[in-house]
Amino acid sequence: MKFELPKLEYEYDSLEPFIDEATMKLHHDKHHQTYTDKFNEALEKHPELKFKDAEEFLINLNDVPEDIRIVVRNHGGGYVNHSFFWEILKKNVEISGKIKIAIDKKFGSFDNFKKEFSTNALGVFGSGWAWLVLNEKKELEIIKTQNQDSPLTIGKIPLLVIDVWEHAYYLKYQNRRAEYVENFFNVINWGHIEKNFQMKGGKNENKI
Repeated sequence: MKFELPKLEYEYDSLEPFIDEATMKLHHDKHHQTYTDKFNEALEKHPELKFKDAEEFLINLNDVPEDIRIVVRNHGGGYVNHSFFWEILKKNVEISGKIKIAIDKKFGSFDNFKKEFSTNALGVFGSGWAWLVLNEKKELEIIKTQNQDSPLTIGKIPLLVIDVWEHAYYLKYQNRRAEYVENFFNVINWGHIEKNFQMKGGKNENKI
């Protein structure tokens, strides 16, 4: 089974003016396609792996054959991370529900969460990602990863992510990563994140 580039569920320009159409086309059609192709190319060397889910490779990275492990980490990670990233993007969705209650409980307020998440995104040296995850205790945690590393590899469940590779923002924001991070909060699909939070067993306000 070959992995395919996922189709976006929205138009390339639907995140304007915060993420521009040109960036979305380049990011999705070129960069994500390259990760997809390189991931598939590596797996061709091991046909016994063809029935595994993409996430499974990252969850059990040490079980991946050594001769393709680095490629799977980089390009399989790129494939999975980007596939997840597209899903959590949408304009004009207010945070609500259990995820809002859990964020307020964990971080004190949404503003405190936004500040901490932004600090992590700006603190990624070079290329990488900042994440809101469920940790091993099913509690909220903010982490950052380098390159295409995934929280799945360290036993954490992604809920929200921002891509801070330069290709995610450079056409519009050039070197102004802080401006990109600030505007990112206008395109978060909190409805999708709420659904994931409940599905993955995140602790609610009565259990934290």
